[in-house]
Amino acid sequence: MTASAEFHPGPERPAGWLSAEQIGAARRQLPILYVDAVPVRVDESGDVVAVGLLLRVTNEGVMSRALVSGRVMYHERVRDALLRHIEKDLGPVALPQVPASPQPFTVAEYFPTPGVTPYHDPRQHAVSLAYVVPVAGDCRPQQDALDLAWLTPEEACAEAVQVEMNGGQGLLLRQAMAWAGRLP
Repeated sequence: MTASAEFHPGPERPAGWLSAEQIGAARRQLPILYVDAVPVRVDESGDVVAVGLLLRVTNEGVMSRALVSGRVMYHERVRDALLRHIEKDLGPVALPQVPASPQPFTVAEYFPTPGVTPYHDPRQHAVSLAYVVPVAGDCRPQQDALDLAWLTPEEACAEAVQVEMNGGQGLLLRQAMAWAGRLP
């Protein structure tokens, strides 16, 4: 038997988590996969009756409305990423109804250069799979979300709310409501 050096891992991180330096390098070189979720309440026939929008403060200190959004980690299924981000933003008892094989209503491509697509993220080139996700439980804003407002689809698509959304998420919300048959 030969002696081997002991392995001492670095600081404990969740599986698939990158350090700030690693994600910065990846963002400069690769498109990053994201999920966007439009949380909705549905009636007994499955029609969307309310849309949940988060209230956040941007890095510039501006209040904005936002969808549930986040990265897909290495070796993580898209469904699991959706569930993780919904729990992170809406709480552990949101009770999202995500099918076993979720199908996005669209794919949004965010670019760091404004104007390439309607979607803009100054940090990176990101490709996001976008979903409408019914939630049946008690939703409370978590993490960096300050509030969660439930609006009718018409209120959510109104110009006054749309201008409060950044990076093209207002358009994504309108696409979600069109897909759900609720665009005013």
